Amino acid sequence: MKNFEYASPATVKEAVALLGSNWNAAALLAGGTDLLNLMKDEVYSPARLVNIKGIKELGGISKTAAGLRIGATVTLQELIDSPLVRAEFPSLAQAARGVHSAQIRNMGTVGGDLCQRPHCWYFRQGFGLLALDRAGGGSLVEKGRNEFHAIFHDGPAKFVCASSLAPALVALGAKVKLVSSKASREVEVEKFFVAPKSELEREIDLLPDELLSEVIVPSRGLKNAHYDILQRQALDRPLASAAVALQMKGTSVASATVVLGAVAPTPWLARAAAASLAGKSINETVAEAAGKAAVQGAKPLSENAYKVRLAQTAVKRALMLAATGKA
Repeated sequence: MKNFEYASPATVKEAVALLGSNWNAAALLAGGTDLLNLMKDEVYSPARLVNIKGIKELGGISKTAAGLRIGATVTLQELIDSPLVRAEFPSLAQAARGVHSAQIRNMGTVGGDLCQRPHCWYFRQGFGLLALDRAGGGSLVEKGRNEFHAIFHDGPAKFVCASSLAPALVALGAKVKLVSSKASREVEVEKFFVAPKSELEREIDLLPDELLSEVIVPSRGLKNAHYDILQRQALDRPLASAAVALQMKGTSVASATVVLGAVAPTPWLARAAAASLAGKSINETVAEAAGKAAVQGAKPLSENAYKVRLAQTAVKRALMLAATGKA
């Protein structure tokens, strides 16, 4: 690990003043569960770490006029333990519970989960975000090992979105608040994640001088659930996941949002699956048909066609969990 400066501000205003105009100038430290690994492997070497753990205004879970406010430094375990979250947004607690390491749940934060870098092994070995073959051209992912990569991809990015919470937050219509020393802005979580077209871009809509301060989840009375499929129920990352949010009219679905995780560089909106649910009551047949609709247009790579079936299953089980409480 290379040498770095260390700062521990007491307020958000102090924190953003310590950030720079480029990504190498400074990095925010909250749980540090992923950032420190990147620094140890010298994939990322910021000149300064800005510790935001002690900034009180970045913590807490509360009801507001806009919905549920979740502070950026709220841990995954706090999300799981919150009665407010479990009562109205069980999909968020289920997504957080999918992180099976108790240590990471107690250290990892909501903001850190949304802003963590891809876990693509080419990126982690220093080949860049798009993992391009610098000698022969083309994509290292397409030429090499790609069993954990994307099955939905329209550009050069083939990694999968690293966030555990993103699919559920997208399904719920959540926003993030981003703060800099000059201004603040709100961005829909759906638009916060982007598929970069070049190595000059990042996978999230966050500028180097901005801090993600909170997440706002609107209260709309939606039935919602999240379901992960993992290779082993240990410390693995999901092979595929799905989050659903249903606006019900009696026992029928008035409208739906279905979002896939771990299958694309961004949380993947399965619009055909959502459309297939309109006006129907959820049962196994309907849920299975929605799962099949969710993977329309998938483009598996040489070693990850199995993800198509897993994504179908994740959608089916998330729908059944939302409708009946049983996957």
